[in-house]
Amino acid sequence: MFQYKCLNPISSVGLERLTSNYKVTDDINQADAILVRSASMHDMEIPSNVKTVARAGAGVNNIPLDKCAEKGIVVFNTPGANANGVKEMVIAGMLLASRDIVGGIEWIEQQKENENIGKLAEKQKKQFAGCEIKGKRLGVIGLGAIGAMVANTAIYLGMDVYGYDPYISIDTAWKLSREIKHISNVEEIFRDCDYITLHVPLLESTKGMISRESIASMKDGVVLLNFSRDLLVDENALVEALESGKVKKYVTDFANPTVAGAKNTLVTPHLGASTEESEDNCAMMAVKEVRDYLENGNIHNSVNYPNCDMGQCMVAGRVTINHRNVVNMISQFTKVLGDADMNISDMTNKSKGDYAYTMIDLEKPAQADIIQKLEAIEGVLKVRIVK
Repeated sequence: MFQYKCLNPISSVGLERLTSNYKVTDDINQADAILVRSASMHDMEIPSNVKTVARAGAGVNNIPLDKCAEKGIVVFNTPGANANGVKEMVIAGMLLASRDIVGGIEWIEQQKENENIGKLAEKQKKQFAGCEIKGKRLGVIGLGAIGAMVANTAIYLGMDVYGYDPYISIDTAWKLSREIKHISNVEEIFRDCDYITLHVPLLESTKGMISRESIASMKDGVVLLNFSRDLLVDENALVEALESGKVKKYVTDFANPTVAGAKNTLVTPHLGASTEESEDNCAMMAVKEVRDYLENGNIHNSVNYPNCDMGQCMVAGRVTINHRNVVNMISQFTKVLGDADMNISDMTNKSKGDYAYTMIDLEKPAQADIIQKLEAIEGVLKVRIVK
């Protein structure tokens, strides 16, 4: 029996995929797994009984990844599960920024008591006129799940699309339209594109990437869209550019005092992935990851440990070890098992940065004394009997 705790409401469509072998608990000290969306976990004391944290979404800035890794807690996210919802918001943002639809709607609301509203609208509509996006240049910075969808959709809408991502995966590259122009220097996007949309994670290397200098290098009248993280943009510099007209519009999904009410800024209340479909998809993926990890020891889509898969556990015994990525670990594991007359039928080891993960299939179940000896090895963070 496994127990799980939800720090936020999680879609019932996902939770329904948990079997009768899973029980919800309000006591984190009894939980094997934590399911979370936006709740901050940085000030939480996460007990050692927790084996995994699954974020029903892509961003994990609300989770203390290093602290979890040091406790042998595998943190999952759900990349791509909410991509379509965000993609649709980005496309909507481009259309709203291109034609003053919001301004026109607000003007009509102000004139709703005017009996001559129809004739007056014909006279006033020019002030809300804009441009079409067809034929315009769109720069997509970051070609992950969301960025790739935005780029492909923009191609279908007749835009000239430029994509920048030095870390693009082979899988994503295959999914991209051949009409997308791949750019090796992001400065080309700043210089040449009419619309620029950001789809990169918030890292030290990306924080403030839209700086005063990069804004200065952009085309006059550029439209900037940010549905990733607000700290990617120097918003003080951006507000100045909006005031001067250097930047035509800024569309962002992150409300804060700097941009709320700023000139030529369209701010939405973090609606990117707020659709029933996205929440369902994220919950289903998170539950699938948790189940495969707890029941089989497999890791997919972890942000602090490597992907590792030995399939469904069909053998007599399986042990998993979360440990630091240092030399001579495997030989120590095999010595402990060999001394206990435990024959290894299969084994795999993967690493990611400072941490590593080892899965060992045995011809008979491991006993508590063997687990204690494995836990005593320097550098071992957590040992678990899967079966």
